[in-house]
Amino acid sequence: MLAGWFQWFIVGWTVILISLIAIGGFFMFRKFLKRLPKEDGKSILDWQEYYIDQTKHMWSSDQKKLLDELVAPVPELFRDIAKYKIAGTIGELALREKAKSMSQDLIIRGYIIATPKRDHKWLIKKLNEKRIDMAPYNHLLQ
Repeated sequence: MLAGWFQWFIVGWTVILISLIAIGGFFMFRKFLKRLPKEDGKSILDWQEYYIDQTKHMWSSDQKKLLDELVAPVPELFRDIAKYKIAGTIGELALREKAKSMSQDLIIRGYIIATPKRDHKWLIKKLNEKRIDMAPYNHLLQ
């Protein structure tokens, strides 16, 4: 028969492994749902890619730097995904408004729209650090 401490070690390790597999499965399932085609035949990720490809030429190095600074509070593990999602939203706004180039206004509006409401306090803090007037964007924060 197994010793008492070893038995508890095995039980604890089993619980940890099952928990990690469940967490990983949850995120993989979310990614799978985003890849499923919608009514128009394209998925959420396909549309993001389309908007980014269509507006790639509109970004200057200063605007890319601004986007990098805005997504800096996002944990490094998720930063690239967040940046890609925000850039897709900004691209969608730019195409919808037929913009010739990216502007700070477009970037900030896209950043606000793409950011979940629960993260708006970090968003506001970052914009205040950059000394960006929030008054024109208050309607998007509600």
